[in-house]
Amino acid sequence: MQGLHHVTVMASDPQRNVDFYTQVLGQRLVKVTVNFDDPGTYHFYYGDLTGQPGTIMTHFPWPGAARGVRGNGEVVATAYSAPEDSYVSWQQRLRKHGLSAQESTRFGERTLTFEDPDGTWVDIIFDNGQEVQPWPASPLPQSDALRGFHSVTAWVDETAAVRELLVGQLGFQEVGTEPDPQGPRTRFRGSGDGVGLYVDVVERAGQPRGRFGAGSVHHVALRTRNDAEQEAYLESLSAAGFQPTPVQDRQYFHSIYFREPNGVLFEIATDAPGFPADEAVEELGRHLKLPAWFEPQRAQIEAHVPRIVNHEYGVTIGFRDLGVSADAGAPIGETALRCTWPVVRLQRRGSRWCCCMAGEEVPRTS
Repeated sequence: MQGLHHVTVMASDPQRNVDFYTQVLGQRLVKVTVNFDDPGTYHFYYGDLTGQPGTIMTHFPWPGAARGVRGNGEVVATAYSAPEDSYVSWQQRLRKHGLSAQESTRFGERTLTFEDPDGTWVDIIFDNGQEVQPWPASPLPQSDALRGFHSVTAWVDETAAVRELLVGQLGFQEVGTEPDPQGPRTRFRGSGDGVGLYVDVVERAGQPRGRFGAGSVHHVALRTRNDAEQEAYLESLSAAGFQPTPVQDRQYFHSIYFREPNGVLFEIATDAPGFPADEAVEELGRHLKLPAWFEPQRAQIEAHVPRIVNHEYGVTIGFRDLGVSADAGAPIGETALRCTWPVVRLQRRGSRWCCCMAGEEVPRTS
């Protein structure tokens, strides 16, 4: 297994999400599409110039969703890599945007930790990692630009179960363990030589589980080269009792999903076809892209999704004013919000949304 492919998070306000990841962190909005199971909900992909694997942060924004609560059984933070010499610049930049960053050292590397607008922990680790494809329209100078993912951090009851998955099944190597304020932090490294190589696991025995909501990381996707490798992992994980899903076509990659015993949800995603498959590189993120089966509903979908502005082009996508309740318009599809993830469904229960597989409710604030 090469390392990280992407990380998927639940958000709330879509424009606020776009503003933060493009204008504060300098990530390109490489694809604007919809949740394939609920086409009234956006799916945003952020990354480097072309959205290479190992740079991709994705969000499903559900306006009005209440905050999640961090806890065991989930990924709680995503770390980007940045040039060592940009540490002071990033401190100043975060302060300029009103963000409070906690300073620490992690496996000998300086780290800044702060929250995005929905409370998701974002780390920047200053390690002079491999450069990624620069985005010419970035608001950051190239000397400060983020270089894709460094790692993710998961909170678990027992590290041993994750070790069995990552080392025993997926070919990661264990790097080492160091103290963390929450418990022992163990690092695992994928076999690749690019970006997004590490998975950190913090053992918090007996601590509460997380509660899913806005700001919660839903899953972390690991990177495999092609369909043949993915099929091999599907067979071996099935034989080991992890019960992976069948292969899912996500338009820009193919995916399987499974949980390890602590409850952390993993995906294995292929490199291909990639985001330029249906949009030229110079126009990535400019248009609302829909799979072929939703094209007949384009006018209805565009009327239903909230209005956002992609700052790179100064274009507006979507037409719905968030000041008007989504329930006021005609629904698209079923009344349940079905995630693109085959293992979770959000369903309305009165004024609340229930994360049905986990049995957890996601309250809406409005």
